[in-house]
Amino acid sequence: MRHFGHIAPAARERLFFQEPCEFGPDSSAHVLSAALGATLYSPATRPRLADDVIKQAGRGVVSMVLCLEDSIDDSEVAGAEENLVRQFADLDARGAEVPLLFIRVREPGQIADLVHRLGAAVRMLSGFVLPKFTEERGVPFMEALTKAEKACGRRLFAMPVLESPELLYLESRGETLRGIARTVDKYRERVLALRLGVTDFCSAYGLRRAPDMTAYDVQIVGAVIADVVNVLGRADGTGFTITGPVWEYFRLQERMFKPQLRRSPFLEGRAEELRTALIEHDLDGLLREIDLDRANGLLGKTCIHPSHVAPVHALSVVSHEEFSDAEDILRPERGGGGVMRSAYTNKMNEVKPHRAWAERTLLRAEVFGVARQDVGFVELLAAGLAE
Repeated sequence: MRHFGHIAPAARERLFFQEPCEFGPDSSAHVLSAALGATLYSPATRPRLADDVIKQAGRGVVSMVLCLEDSIDDSEVAGAEENLVRQFADLDARGAEVPLLFIRVREPGQIADLVHRLGAAVRMLSGFVLPKFTEERGVPFMEALTKAEKACGRRLFAMPVLESPELLYLESRGETLRGIARTVDKYRERVLALRLGVTDFCSAYGLRRAPDMTAYDVQIVGAVIADVVNVLGRADGTGFTITGPVWEYFRLQERMFKPQLRRSPFLEGRAEELRTALIEHDLDGLLREIDLDRANGLLGKTCIHPSHVAPVHALSVVSHEEFSDAEDILRPERGGGGVMRSAYTNKMNEVKPHRAWAERTLLRAEVFGVARQDVGFVELLAAGLAE
């Protein structure tokens, strides 16, 4: 699979200076953690889940979470587990290309049980999402994952969700973060990414952000994100990929919007008109939050609606200017440091302070590609929504 792999090769060639790389479940964790992109969540109770997975893969989704936790009622868990076993068997029998698939469980015991019940279809599974992760809760989850991995003979990744009240509350945040850091470091080779559960943070104080506000506008939430990145997202080799929080709103009707994109307004000099349409369709808050995610060190995003996927991926593509700066900074002859004017002559690139940024940018360029010099967000969004 690859990002924008659902569009025609000729279209990719027109859009990209450097096309996104191919990757799959057996790729390195380093690549997969950066390539998760918009991770689409779906309740595990959906009766045609296998069809849904294949459909979303055809629309450019590269990672999905099939949820047994908060998205379903407590009384539905047993039936949802049975449904997952049936749907994985269906996917395995079809042999179709699917996104990276993860199961969000409630308790550690579900991991070994589900791996056993999946049987041969476990090869369709990339790992598990672990809710309300702290040191106390996390160790049993990680031990269960380790045992299940040995039992099935397949690499299985963990994606802990940081969403517990202990992490939110100021008096316990520091020790909770240190405990999480100890746990994920111990099991580092199995931790693909850390996910932020911002909805649970807001719930602890009876808050809900409006569609014109980002998670960073809710200061108590923004403070937690900053502390999580501070402790767990460092660029010194000790950090992890941290993904952006969920965007709750989806009043945008994708079908209503697609005809505007099919008219290719950017080819007619109407890019600004389309950007206005995006804002009018309630995407402005989402777009601002994606920008703020990246500015604050987050990569990828939890998504609960298919209409969010294309904007996340379009804004994850590296611009030609970013790529040019990153390559200049990392040239071997720059190893000793120094400062130089950028190729775009609009900024100074300082080699040593900007090195970590440049390395992260080139990794993002590898998995999401580099846009051609005259290609921007609108063109990439139009391509991402193409069928």
